[in-house]
Amino acid sequence: MGVDYYNILDISRSATDAEIKKQYRKLSLRFHPDKNPGDQVAYDKYKQVAEAYDVLCDPPKRAVYDQFGEEGLKNGVPEGSGETGAWTQGYTFHGNAEKVFRDFFGGSNPYQEFYDRVDGDLSMGFGGLQGRGRKKQDPPIERDLFLSLEEVFHGCTKKMKISRRVMNEDGHTSSIRDKILTITVKNGWKPGTKITFPEEGDQGPNNVPADIVFIVKDKPHPRFRRNGVNLVHTAKVPLGKALTGCDVEINTLDERVLHIPINDIIKPGYTKRVPGEGMPISQSPSQKGDLVIEFDIEFPTSLTPDRKDMIKRSLLQ
Repeated sequence: MGVDYYNILDISRSATDAEIKKQYRKLSLRFHPDKNPGDQVAYDKYKQVAEAYDVLCDPPKRAVYDQFGEEGLKNGVPEGSGETGAWTQGYTFHGNAEKVFRDFFGGSNPYQEFYDRVDGDLSMGFGGLQGRGRKKQDPPIERDLFLSLEEVFHGCTKKMKISRRVMNEDGHTSSIRDKILTITVKNGWKPGTKITFPEEGDQGPNNVPADIVFIVKDKPHPRFRRNGVNLVHTAKVPLGKALTGCDVEINTLDERVLHIPINDIIKPGYTKRVPGEGMPISQSPSQKGDLVIEFDIEFPTSLTPDRKDMIKRSLLQ
């Protein structure tokens, strides 16, 4: 006949994952050695409950057991069509019922937190059990996502490769595997924007994987820097043109050329604002911020005596 794991947990063959966990929680606490010191029958039952849970809580093991029974589960079954002669590796319970208990409830000695000894009697604190049964999530893992201003201006798709620890099918060992995360960059995303991939961190038997969070940062740009939704450009202007007027030529992020006339005298701190030529507004990409032109006035490195006299006469009139 073989071992009936469903009968051990007192559940039907159609039991859900939640029902399996509920029964294991109930029976493992009932037969735990700390509650039944010196009781070999209870200890044997405790180990049977652990093995039954170890099989039925794992979908691949449960599927093999449901189809081939204990013999197929433990001796292995043909893979695929069976024509190749390959067989699956048979299942062997590791025999450590305490490990199953710890992995389920968490902690190195979880049972001690569920029971308080009062005058030699053992009574259960269900509130502690409920809190202890919940796995804790690891803190978020934050990574910088450097984007060029062109990528943010137009929007783009970024493929980010991560390596993370993933639990193997046996539920006790793990391996490192790579995964590609896809980020759809929206027009106008600001520096500091966070993109969260829930529970994509390292897996473990006693934890909820951490969220992976990418944080947008601007790459340095040769012509612009961002200030909110505005783009700031620094134009170098010779002193003579700063005093007499000039046109400033600017290549935009969408490959246009702007010719901005400057008719005012450019003095320290002077800026020129061009509406609608900044970054897209992320909530409304059809709208844009402004282009703010700052100026770097280039002074001559030397002047002839005649030029000095000419400038004096012009400025002192």
